[in-house]
Amino acid sequence: MGSAAELAAAALMMLGYPCLMLAALVPSVYAFAAAAAVTYLADHFLHRKGSYLINRLGKVRAGLSIRFLVRQLLLVLLLARLDLADDLVFYWATAGFIAFYGLQAPHGALVTLIRNRRRMPVATRNVDLASRIRIPDAPPRRLLARSAEKMLHLDLPAVGGVLAAGATTAARYAYLGIAVTLGLGVLYVLVLLPYIRGRRIPPRADVVLAAVDDWLASYRPETVLYFSGSKDSAYQVNMWLETMEQLDSRPLIILRERAILANLAATTVPVVCVPGGVHLMNMDLSSVRVALYAANVGKNIHMLRVPTVKHVFIGHGDSDKLASVNPFSKVYDEVWTAGRAGRDRYAIADVGVRDDDIVEVGRPQLAPIRPWAGVPEDRIPTVLYAPTWEGWDDNPGNTSILLAGENIVRKLIQADPPVRVLYKPHPFTGTRSAQAKAVHQRITALVVKAAAERAADPRFTTAAGAAADRTAARSELARVEARLAALAGAAGDRGDEAEATRDGLVDVARHEEAARLRGEWNDAYWRSFGSWEHRVVTGARPRLYDCFNVSDAMVSDISSVVSDFIASGKPYAVTDSAGLGAEEFKRHNTAVRAAVVLSNDAAQLGELLAAVRDAAADPLAAERTELRQYLLGPDEPASIDQFNAAVDGLARKAEARNVGQAARAAGVAPETPLANAVPGQRMAAAGETDTVVTG
Repeated sequence: MGSAAELAAAALMMLGYPCLMLAALVPSVYAFAAAAAVTYLADHFLHRKGSYLINRLGKVRAGLSIRFLVRQLLLVLLLARLDLADDLVFYWATAGFIAFYGLQAPHGALVTLIRNRRRMPVATRNVDLASRIRIPDAPPRRLLARSAEKMLHLDLPAVGGVLAAGATTAARYAYLGIAVTLGLGVLYVLVLLPYIRGRRIPPRADVVLAAVDDWLASYRPETVLYFSGSKDSAYQVNMWLETMEQLDSRPLIILRERAILANLAATTVPVVCVPGGVHLMNMDLSSVRVALYAANVGKNIHMLRVPTVKHVFIGHGDSDKLASVNPFSKVYDEVWTAGRAGRDRYAIADVGVRDDDIVEVGRPQLAPIRPWAGVPEDRIPTVLYAPTWEGWDDNPGNTSILLAGENIVRKLIQADPPVRVLYKPHPFTGTRSAQAKAVHQRITALVVKAAAERAADPRFTTAAGAAADRTAARSELARVEARLAALAGAAGDRGDEAEATRDGLVDVARHEEAARLRGEWNDAYWRSFGSWEHRVVTGARPRLYDCFNVSDAMVSDISSVVSDFIASGKPYAVTDSAGLGAEEFKRHNTAVRAAVVLSNDAAQLGELLAAVRDAAADPLAAERTELRQYLLGPDEPASIDQFNAAVDGLARKAEARNVGQAARAAGVAPETPLANAVPGQRMAAAGETDTVVTG
């Protein structure tokens, strides 16, 4: 529902309108002016914050235009109560507000028309369209950003003038204020007019699509990463960007939603966002041989229909969740898994995916995860609690947050000898379940309170030179953040979608600098607070894998987080939130075989902490090594090499298929067995002459 400040502003704004009516009826010009000021300021604050409450007000018939109109009507009522109903100022004010309200229609129409005409059928990044078509500059941001709010606030001179006239009986203030308001409104409309035609708008859709095809013909992409989803699922494609940059073949990323493009991380790979299915199906992808899919979604069908391409499901994680054995996966030519576990998972699920179609390629994304060498002598152990979110249903096995989260964090905070707690919840936590959100907030409060208490404990804070090191790290962090912000600003100073497409060529030097700075940021971040200090970690940075590297153990749930953490070789625990029992839980979930299984009261946490503190008290070490190979594949060759080899092998299959089809179409291979021919070929071979129509 928004922050406390936003709730307070919304409450003040809505309470301001009854106060306006009361002031108009009394009548009191000064009380009306005070209440009007409160409603104006509160409204502006909510818009500046982009508050969710603004949309909610619109849903209950209290939208922006209505709020301004009601305030103006109440001002007219105030004039009537001041016995000015027969005065010219009353009619001037009434006519002026009606005329001003009438200007909203052409203003809104122009803004909508400009945005629609500047919307590209295809938006791109790292694609050179500027040399092929003319894409004009966007209108100044100040004209279109929050345009309705800006237009409506032009009534301020009129409202102020009418109030001044009511307070002083000098009608000239009202006349002047209304004239200024109408003049500014007309000027705003006139300023927008040039941007709806001529050279101020991008070329027609067919011209843009032809330019994209021309670029595709010159670039000739070979491997496509295809993705569709909501803006919150952008992380699923972002995790594959570095892998795409390391491909030996020419990569291309195809997105289907503009929201995903807006949330896509920086990359050097060419990106094409094609919202329209018809546009995608008419795009020249003749050079593409392999298409990679990170999610099972309905829009995949628009790419799956291309027969000259081999299609591969690569997913966005490796876990024992049901999503990892989705029956939809059988539509792909191959399914790539990290290790043997993925292959066995499909065999057990028996959902129609053939074993011959599964290829083990490792997990290239896990390269940044460092192997464990034990806890350094100069610090206490760090335990990461990284639960997954509550999911789309109320299955108690979805997440440990609800039943076990507070018990886990409380026991870790109270552990003796002490440990440091890092709490990194899933980004979706609390988005569906109000209960999960409430528990998350309580866990956060627990960690923050424990961190404050530890900061006041001299046992942790008196290490020689530690304070100076932290101060230096914070200075370094500020420097790096400033530079990253400058780089992001330089890359993001683009007006709208059309400008972003025109100017979206990556600056490789800046991209590499940003990558280096992110490494420096991560190092400075962890040094900027004590190695004993509990921490809640949210947001894009530090990344989950960075948390893996500074941790000595982890507590989590059944998700790809566990499979990824196993790459580190460190002890870990998984919560049996559904209460299956340790043996049954391990039987159902491969990644738990080398884990300490926690019940919801977290009573078994001592086993995990003992394994962290003393290698001799770690009975699961050998099982973790074996499980790591089973889940993630062998260490050699490197996963990216395995991945590239798999891409190359499948591309060869695609090319062989295409050559064979071309030969058969040309009649070069009349000896093709009928059993292996497509229906049209069988009919032709049998001497049939009827026309075959396919769709």
